[in-house]
Parts: sequence; structure tokens; C-alpha cells
Amino acid sequence: MRRAPGLLLSLSLLPLALLGACSRADGRTELVIQRFFGACQADYGQLTDPSKADGECGIITAMINEFEARNPDIRVIENTVFWPGYDQLTAQLAANGAPDLVTMHSSAIPDYDARGLLEPLDQPLASVGIGPEQFTAAARAGVTLDGRTMGLPIDVWSPLWHVNLNLFRKAGLVRDGAPVLPSSPEEFRAQAAQFRRATGKPYFIQVTNKDYSGPMRIFYVWMMQQGAALFSDARHANFDSAEGRRALQFMRDLYQRGDSAINMDYAAAVSAYLKGEGGILVDGTWMVGQFDAAARNPDSPLYQGYAVRPFPFLFHERKVSLVDGHNWVMPRNPRRTVAEREAALRFLAYFAANDFQWARTGHFPAYQSIIESAQWQALPHRQDIAGITRDGEPLPKYVRRQSPIESIVGEEAAAAFTGAKSVDRALTDMQRRANEILQSY
Repeated sequence: MRRAPGLLLSLSLLPLALLGACSRADGRTELVIQRFFGACQADYGQLTDPSKADGECGIITAMINEFEARNPDIRVIENTVFWPGYDQLTAQLAANGAPDLVTMHSSAIPDYDARGLLEPLDQPLASVGIGPEQFTAAARAGVTLDGRTMGLPIDVWSPLWHVNLNLFRKAGLVRDGAPVLPSSPEEFRAQAAQFRRATGKPYFIQVTNKDYSGPMRIFYVWMMQQGAALFSDARHANFDSAEGRRALQFMRDLYQRGDSAINMDYAAAVSAYLKGEGGILVDGTWMVGQFDAAARNPDSPLYQGYAVRPFPFLFHERKVSLVDGHNWVMPRNPRRTVAEREAALRFLAYFAANDFQWARTGHFPAYQSIIESAQWQALPHRQDIAGITRDGEPLPKYVRRQSPIESIVGEEAAAAFTGAKSVDRALTDMQRRANEILQSY
């Protein structure tokens, strides 16, 4: 998931952190955990009760703190990396400096696995009572390659439509307390125009520059809803296609009509939504908790006026939602000791047992028992987005180098809808650049 970077560990400090990992002066086993999700030590550095934390950064920080408090024989070395951290990880692996556990998106696992850089975890997880049959179908698909479990799922996430109900009420787009959302491109245009006339604000808030994960996800979803494969095979993208052209032209049209906010990076888009400057923000599951909290604040423009929904099905060939997931993986390290491995497995067992706390972020739990629990279903808005657990589809596992390809897709899509390139030129360049990567290994 892309989110605004917090105050993160400088790369210049990383060697010191790793050097510290080699010191065992106090006799404790040291466990090196490398993660994204931002840094928030000032707010949560001493908190050991995850139930009192909020947001991705706060909850994961409190969980790591609680694990260390419960396991006094383990000293956790926590490296927080710039999102998503893969360039740094690749450099560490090349220098034989592998952390013990690393956060990794499901879409990135095939690339690292193909190079033999990750350890299969079937037997290690089984030794602490964790089996893939416990995972949700989407979470299991995210970590399974050629029948092997390559990580412990943390969650499943998806891009969503976050709705300002207060502005939707003003526009006459609320029925029985729920937002009226479009079910076709034609309805989108009509409702966006109705919204603009009534509020004087853009219907859509989206990331348009600097961070291209948002445009990529919108383009992917609207291609997938047309029944199109994003990739023809492991070496060829399918972006320059009739479905790709329809999706990107629709993105361009809504932007050029004024339906979308303009010139916004990720932080600006989130800020604009929180200030009530538009109707719908396209963002991920990780923001549900923060926006629900804003809806409980009388001083917020979202007060008593927040709703969240899956992407509406504008194109009706397939009822599908794009999903990805966060996972813990274990990079190969022949120098890892038995004690270090045991410490890593204890951490994975702890995280699995406490996945409900992580699911409070807004992400979908990785475990079927939590999805089915009254506790999770009682969390705000979960019933409104639970259909994604049935309709969600990850990116194909046979395609490597997803992370750099996603950047290309988002960059070219943004160039098209902002008018910097024609739709045809953007699709041609998008496909050419993606194929160059796919055919480079």
C-alpha cells in the first residue's frame, strides 16, 4: 500500500543498526525486523498495548513493543525503511546483510522467490501451529508459490472509495443513509456533474503527481472490470489494448471535465479529503480507521458523514476488485542461528495470534476465523467492504518485477489523464517500458 512517508530511518543509519544487531552484550537473542508503515516512536515508542494504538504505524509499533515485553530473552532490532523498501532490501541481500523478517507485498514475493532469496515457511510455520488452511483464500493466494508458503500473511488490502457523505447529502446523492454511487461510465458523468453543481467541489480526489500508485490501481481496476488480462504472459503486458484504451480514456475524460481535483500528491489528496474539499477519495483500506475517527470529531468536515465502499463496478464484464497483501517473509541467511530462527518464529506466532489488532487499521484480516468473528464484523464499516473478500483478485503470480512496472503504469496513466501525453502515446510507452522490464531477465 502507498501512503505518505513518515519520518523514517535514514539509510545512513542502517549500517549502525545492523552493527548493533551483531552485539549480544546482554545475552539476549537479537531479532532483526525490517518493515515499512512509517515511524512514530514519539507517539507510540513506549506503548505495549496495541488495542490503545491507531493506524498502521501505531499498531505495528505497539505490537512489536508488546512482543518484546512478553519475550524478555529477545532483543528486537527494528529497521524502518522508506516505502516500500525493496531497493534497500536488495542491496542488503547482495551484501549478505539479510534481516530476519521483512514486510513484503504479495505482488513482490514472486520476484524475490525467483532469485532464491526467500525461505519457504511451510515447515517452520507448522512447528508453531500455523497452517495455510487457516488463511483466507486471498491471503493464502498471496503467499503461495508452486505449492509452497513463502510468507506469513499479515492482511489483504484493496483500494476503496472513501465518501464524504455530508457533501453527498448536499448533492442529493444519499439514499436511505447510504451514498448513491455510479454503476456505469454514463452514471459517473451524470453524478459527478450533479455533485459539482451542488457543491462547487470536485467529485473525485485522486493522486495525480509524484506518487503513481494511485493512478496505477485505478487503471488496473477498470481494465480488470472489462474482463481484460493485465498481462498476456510472463513476458508481455496487455496495457495497449481496447480495454486499456477505454479505461485510460475514461480516466482522462473525468480529469479534463473537472470531475477530479488536480495537482495533488498523496499527502495533499488525503489532506484535501479531510478538509472536505471533494466527494470521493481513492485510497486504501489502511485509511478506514483514520477517517472513521475523523467522522467522530465534531470539528471535522467528515463529522457523522463518512462512508466507504469498494470500487463500484462501472464496467460489467467481471465483478472483481484488485487486492494485494502485506506479509512477513524470511530472507535466506546461512548465518542465521538456531536461536535467531526460533525468535523469528515466536514473533510470527505472536503476530498470527494478534492479527485482529492489525485488522483494526482497516485492512482485511489474513485469517478466516477473524473474518468470521463477531469482533471483526462489529468494527465500523467492515460489512460495507466485506464483499472484497469474495471478489478480490491479486496480480498474477507468473509476472515478476511488479513493483517497477506499477510505477511505470501509474506514471504513464497520470501523463495521459493530465494531458501531458495522448492516450495512445501513453499506452504505447506504458507497454513498451513494461515489456522491456519483463524481458530483461
